Amino acid sequence: MSRLKKLEKCVVKCLGDLCLGTKLAFDEVTVEVAPDNIKSALTALRDHEDTRFDQLIDLCAVDYSEYTEHLEREWDKPRYAMVYHLQSVELNWRVRVKTFLEGEPPMLDSVIDVWPAANWFEREAFDVMGIAFSGHPDLRRILTDYGFIGHPFRKDFPLSGYVEMRYDEDKKRVVYEPVTVEPRILVPRVNREIAKQNEQGE
Repeated sequence: MSRLKKLEKCVVKCLGDLCLGTKLAFDEVTVEVAPDNIKSALTALRDHEDTRFDQLIDLCAVDYSEYTEHLEREWDKPRYAMVYHLQSVELNWRVRVKTFLEGEPPMLDSVIDVWPAANWFEREAFDVMGIAFSGHPDLRRILTDYGFIGHPFRKDFPLSGYVEMRYDEDKKRVVYEPVTVEPRILVPRVNREIAKQNEQGE
């Protein structure tokens, strides 16, 4: 049995009914759990003697709103997902835990009391993607300004944003105004000489 398959077996054994499924890809194990069970599942992975995932390496939010454009089948999962990357220092294992979220705002239980390092990660996910965390002691923006409107990592957020800010000499303070930048469509840069050679079959 390969080391990866052994890890998958241990994770499934640890989670039991909490595990909705696993996937082996890119030399990693990904396990899916329901959002209501995320805290229980992560605690089990930390405490079980066969897994001992004592470190939260990262957590990040994913927006799948445009993902269906690249699929040949219909996307049957919610728009948002939260992904937790865990490491067991003692066993030298890594695992990815994923849960899909619905609702607006999408909401999960905070895992700060499982790993204190989740504090700023959860604030970042709240700030840039709009994921709310129940039980977080200080859920506020961490990267954007406090007056920022929207969540810039969502796929439907405009590249130029909604407002711009500047210092007003008359008011002696920073003011927010509607964006004056014209929307634009980004296109790849083309090397005309290479394109010409390709057209000529050189």
